[in-house]
Amino acid sequence: MYEGRGADPSKMLRVLEKTAARAGLPFGTLKRTYNSRMAQELGKWAYTKDRGDAFHQAVYRAFFVDNVNIADFDVLMAIVRAVGLPCEEGAAVYHDRRFKDSVDKDWQRSAHMEIQVIPTYVANDRRLAGHQSLQALKGLLTTLLLP
Repeated sequence: MYEGRGADPSKMLRVLEKTAARAGLPFGTLKRTYNSRMAQELGKWAYTKDRGDAFHQAVYRAFFVDNVNIADFDVLMAIVRAVGLPCEEGAAVYHDRRFKDSVDKDWQRSAHMEIQVIPTYVANDRRLAGHQSLQALKGLLTTLLLP
């Protein structure tokens, strides 16, 4: 999975654990990773229904706290139901891949901007990668006010 990417999964996990701790977020013991692509597509749909934040928080908990397979259709539909979204419509979005193009564009933009860390904050030509202090985020936002 990480072969040829120059990634160190153990190091990545330590960074994630520290970031979650600093942010006060729950974080379980990750035993494996799962493909999040369909969760991303459903997340885009959830935002069109004003439930995007709730959906992403539920997916975060499922993966990072409970280590549930977020690539599994039934798991995703349980999350859809739990956050108050219509399951029938969610299943259609999943099977029809209605938000595939939108997520593809996000991935293309991230690749173009060479973003490799989530979160990455971008304003004008400045960027902040990873968990940042409030002061650092304010500094980045200040660049938006400069001519």
